[in-house]
Amino acid sequence: MDPVRNPFAPGAGQRPPEMAGRARELDAFDVVLERVARGRPERSLVLTGLRGVGKTVLLGELRSMAVRRGWGAGKVEARPEAGLRRPLSAALHRAIRDLAVRHRAPDRVEEVLAVLKAFALKANPADAKLRDRWQPGIDVPAAVGRADSGDIEIDLVELFTEVADLAADVGTGIALLLDEMQDVQAEDVSALCAACHELSQSGAPLVVVGAGLPHVPAVLSASKSYSERLFRYVRIDRLDRSDADRAVIAPIEREEAEITPAALDTLFTVSGGYPYFVQAYGKATWDAAVRTEIAEEDVRLAAPEAESELAVGFFGSRYERATPAEREYLRAMAELVEGKDEPAPTAKIAEYLERRPSSLSPARDALIKKGLVYSGERGQIAFTVPHFGRYLLTQD
Repeated sequence: MDPVRNPFAPGAGQRPPEMAGRARELDAFDVVLERVARGRPERSLVLTGLRGVGKTVLLGELRSMAVRRGWGAGKVEARPEAGLRRPLSAALHRAIRDLAVRHRAPDRVEEVLAVLKAFALKANPADAKLRDRWQPGIDVPAAVGRADSGDIEIDLVELFTEVADLAADVGTGIALLLDEMQDVQAEDVSALCAACHELSQSGAPLVVVGAGLPHVPAVLSASKSYSERLFRYVRIDRLDRSDADRAVIAPIEREEAEITPAALDTLFTVSGGYPYFVQAYGKATWDAAVRTEIAEEDVRLAAPEAESELAVGFFGSRYERATPAEREYLRAMAELVEGKDEPAPTAKIAEYLERRPSSLSPARDALIKKGLVYSGERGQIAFTVPHFGRYLLTQD
């Protein structure tokens, strides 16, 4: 069929496969927004799950929900080895601009921007030369003595308080969305927990919505023992059969086409119900089909094309980041679980490679840091990428 009208292409359609089956999460966030705006206590939210389940897309939809309610909203993507102060400043600057159009006191907005600028400027090293100092692009003089101590935990509490008070002025709130939460540095995680704890005590209208890999709760708990009281953890998993079918049928019907039950069976089998794969196999199948009714044979013919694209863009790009020692560890994992999406015992990996467990710790820790594997429980290790083990078994 017409590839130009492919409803599975990125950006096509009214709702991508990643949003199918997420009504529960969307409804729950709607309640959070309502409760926080009314000054009622509510925990911040953390979405956890493997790669390819649609966490980032869901995070974007939650941001849109906040904006539609008149909230200020900013989004941050954490990066390994990078501090949170600078990207957080940019996200909150965006959120304040959202609120400024509704606020009746420009001087009050500028006061908060001055505090934000003071916070942002502390991202510069103390010994940085003037020409090398980063400027946050906030057109007001920086405040003095507020959110500028250089201690991220103290500064973040003060900044969040100022921004939340500004939102309260207009009867709404602030939503701070933080993607790849597992990559936030330990010092910044501690500060984030402390700030959320302070705000939860005062009922300030600011909510943090994080998203990250399945071990994010352990990362937060290791930083602050009370973190489980601050965040509500929501596991985002692959779609069940009915939701996966809807994710396929809806875009096809919008293009006035059809798909047979057998084709749906095969699509679910090859995709495993993971939204990213549903979209990849759906796109390839649409391009391969020659009739307005998509048949099982179309899916089978398209599967190698979809798998080839996934091998380069989804699996291969991640595999290339691993060192030879790390690839050896990954291959051993894949062999032990026979390519399935299951955890492998770390002791069995050492036994398989005929190595001491302690000698493999550097490779394992590096893979965790790179986001390729995670430890859901002590003595177990699993891939963060669905079907990654199956992919590794096809590599020479």
